[in-house]
Amino acid sequence: MIGRRLALLTILLGAIMPIRQTRAEDYPSRAVKIIVPFGAGGPADVAARLLGNILQERFGQPFVVENRTGAGGVIGTQEVVKSPPDGYTLLMMSNTQTANESLVPQRKYELMRDLVPIAPINYSDLVIVVHPSVPAKTLQEFVALAKSQPGKLNYASSGVGTPYHMAGELFKSMAGINIQHVPYRNSGDARTGVIGGQVQMMIDAVTAMAPNVRANQVRALATTGLKRSSVLPDVPTVIEAGVPGYEATIWLGLMAPAGTPKPIVDKLNAAVNDAIKRPDVVKLWKDQGAAPMSMSPEEFDKFLRADIVKWAEVVKKFDKS
Repeated sequence: MIGRRLALLTILLGAIMPIRQTRAEDYPSRAVKIIVPFGAGGPADVAARLLGNILQERFGQPFVVENRTGAGGVIGTQEVVKSPPDGYTLLMMSNTQTANESLVPQRKYELMRDLVPIAPINYSDLVIVVHPSVPAKTLQEFVALAKSQPGKLNYASSGVGTPYHMAGELFKSMAGINIQHVPYRNSGDARTGVIGGQVQMMIDAVTAMAPNVRANQVRALATTGLKRSSVLPDVPTVIEAGVPGYEATIWLGLMAPAGTPKPIVDKLNAAVNDAIKRPDVVKLWKDQGAAPMSMSPEEFDKFLRADIVKWAEVVKKFDKS
């Protein structure tokens, strides 16, 4: 009797496995939603729409971008966590999510428990800008100004835990200054705040802020990479400008709800890696100051875990200051 039951179970499993494989092979058979937990017009939104168009061409199904902003990316991330793990709801994420693991303890999810890595997309340097009314013409002058008026100057970000906020806090700590953080709901509003003079400073993605620098709407003081940005070559790095060891970037990636079938994850990873290597995409991003990031799901998993540890150490320093 036991032998007959085992034989029957083997037959049933054999019937189920091809069905699962077929479903992965046929994916996607309907529209896929990419949730961007940040505002329209920012780096994540722009990258999601570009990637969505390319994936739509490849798979013949719509990849629809939805912006779900709020709580520094937590609201949109939580929505993806609650979605079925079938590959039809994806998360466009950034180092905001890895920073939030230690910065936002009250969130209802854990990144590496409740989501599965698919692939990174790109990264870019940031740029420190000030409103033209700020008398500082260089980063050294801005630091001196901030030290002469502790707590009176402010800087904008797209919310707590975002790369712009974390880069700002890191800069404050390493430069030894006291400036006030003004969080906005999204990067577009923060950008408008510094361009309009409501806040004095912002650290923003080069890809987004470079046009405003060229239009003299803001003054660029420094970029945050280890070498000068190709799109703002006349602007020194923060290290060159007098803050040794400072570096900050923004990177983007794609995740899905935990439990998403591995064949679907691998299929999406291959498609993303092909997309970001296209010559037209590489050139577009290079012109904007961004560069593609290519990894397997396993490599991206290790990258994310290391980034979580990195920002946890930074947050500890902020808490002690």
